[in-house]
Amino acid sequence: MPLLTTEQKLERKIISRFRKAVYDYRLVEDGDKILVGLSGGKDSLCLLEFLARMQKISKPAFTLEALHVRMENIKYESDVSYLKDFCAERGVRLSLVTTGFDASTDNRKSPCFLCSWNRRKQMFTKAQELGCNKIALGHHMDDIIRTAMMNLFFQGSFSTMPVRLRMRKMPVTIIRPLCIVAESDLASFAAGRMYRKQNKLCPYESDSRRFDMAGLFSKVEAMNDEARYSVWKALEREGKLVEE
Repeated sequence: MPLLTTEQKLERKIISRFRKAVYDYRLVEDGDKILVGLSGGKDSLCLLEFLARMQKISKPAFTLEALHVRMENIKYESDVSYLKDFCAERGVRLSLVTTGFDASTDNRKSPCFLCSWNRRKQMFTKAQELGCNKIALGHHMDDIIRTAMMNLFFQGSFSTMPVRLRMRKMPVTIIRPLCIVAESDLASFAAGRMYRKQNKLCPYESDSRRFDMAGLFSKVEAMNDEARYSVWKALEREGKLVEE
């Protein structure tokens, strides 16, 4: 048997963790119709890639849709033709929506919050329009840990973005199948697959607390390379990863 290349080993590692998350947290089940939030970044492209592969397996039986939301007033430029081709090659239909917001109308919220909230609003609307019962987002393990750090340091609460979150006001569940995959592994996989990078021109990207938490957590990991698993176990033990 030929030895696996570094790229093949990485792919197997990511697929293994992706499947573990799907089955351990019951993220995908028979009969699901899932809307994938496709920003065009490496994480959402990887998410669509692995869900599309999983769809070809008979169990669980589910269907996929994808949605790309463009913000009129945030210069995050995506190559829509590339995203359309990416989805078409994997047998997934892509919907496009353009929206925007006025940060001056709500000084209590940051532009990052308003951008995220408006994108999410469009996803909920499209999910119900298409008859999807789940929305899949490309947040990885690092995203979930950084959110926990922000909530702890700035809000005084031990919580994070759940791996599975059932919405109370609508029949939709948010899932995060990349939740136990490290960002560095996704970045290496995307580079190896030569995913096209989008033009990220957001003026707020380096000013956010999330950006600060990324730097802080890298220092923590330099002191303890098992830190991410300690945080994850704490979140799991306290029941913060699943909200029904």
